Amino acid sequence: MDAYQHINHARMVTLLEEARIPWLMADGVPTATLRNSAVITDLRVRYRGQLRHDDSPLDVVMWTQQLRAVDFTVGYEVRPHGAAVSTPPSIVASTQIAVFDIATQRLRRLAPAEREYLQRWVRADTTGRP
Repeated sequence: MDAYQHINHARMVTLLEEARIPWLMADGVPTATLRNSAVITDLRVRYRGQLRHDDSPLDVVMWTQQLRAVDFTVGYEVRPHGAAVSTPPSIVASTQIAVFDIATQRLRRLAPAEREYLQRWVRADTTGRP
């Protein structure tokens, strides 16, 4: 918490990571190479409302915001626990993730199975709302 009794802004980045990792490591997901080669290339966090410890555990909605040849962007909305999805989020964030071949030290293309998995999480509309 910060001096204003809010969840600290740096902690929010860690909370986004804690939501993202299980999503990339879910059992049965054909993304073993994806989760072992994902590197963060961009992170954006917009703080639109207060979040306090009393709001925990937080609800994090995630989706594939953009899907390209060598990278993808994950969108996030964070709300107090139990808040309706129609409630404006307190935090809106995105993480751009590139896939990287460690052996060659170069970016690589997303494999078909990885693209298929990520495509399942693309939102149906373009408004940015679930």
